[in-house]
Amino acid sequence: MSTEQTTIQRCAWCGSDPLYVHYHDTVWGVPEYDDQALFAKLILDGAQAGLSWITILRRQDHYYRVFDGLIPEIMAEYDDEKIADILLDPGIIRNKSKVNAAVTNARAYMAMKEKDISFSKYLWDFVDGKPLQNNFTTMTGIPAATPISEQMSKSLIKNGFKFVGPTIIYAFMQAVGMVNDHMADCFRHQQVQEIGK
Repeated sequence: MSTEQTTIQRCAWCGSDPLYVHYHDTVWGVPEYDDQALFAKLILDGAQAGLSWITILRRQDHYYRVFDGLIPEIMAEYDDEKIADILLDPGIIRNKSKVNAAVTNARAYMAMKEKDISFSKYLWDFVDGKPLQNNFTTMTGIPAATPISEQMSKSLIKNGFKFVGPTIIYAFMQAVGMVNDHMADCFRHQQVQEIGK
C-alpha cells in the first residue's frame, strides 16, 4: 500500500469496508439530478430505516433486480401477487411495510409525473436548486434532520409518499448531494464542493 493511500483523510463513518469506501469516494454527496435515480435512492433510503446504510448497500444490486431496476413506471403496476413474491426474496429487507411503501411511492411518483411535475426540480427546489455547503469538523456536529428535511418530508407525505420522515430525508439529501456533509478535512469535501458549483 502506498503512502498516499494510507494518508487519505475520509469521513469516519465509511470505515475500511471496500464497498463503503468506494461509495463514500464516488457516490455520496455527488449532486444527482436524474428523476429516476433520485426515486431509486429514495426507495433505498426508505428500506434503510432503522438499519445501517451498509446493510442496504450490500443488497443494492439485488434491490435493482427484484424491483425491476427500481423503475417507477413498472413498480407502480405491481399487484398483490407481485408484492407477495417480492416479500419471499431473502436478498431484500423483507419488511411488508417497506415493500408496500416502495410500491406506494412509485404510484405517488407517477401521479406527479402525470401532472408534468419533474421529480428532480420538485426536490431540488427545497435547496433553491443548488447544494448546501457545510463545513462540519466532527460527526457529532451533523444533524439527524433539519428544517429543510422536515419541509421536504411533509411535502412528500402530502403527495402520497411513505417512509419519508425527516431523518430519512436528511440522509437522502446527503447522499444525493443536496447538502455536502463530507467532513471539512475529508478529501472529498472540496471535490464535491467543486462539483456542486
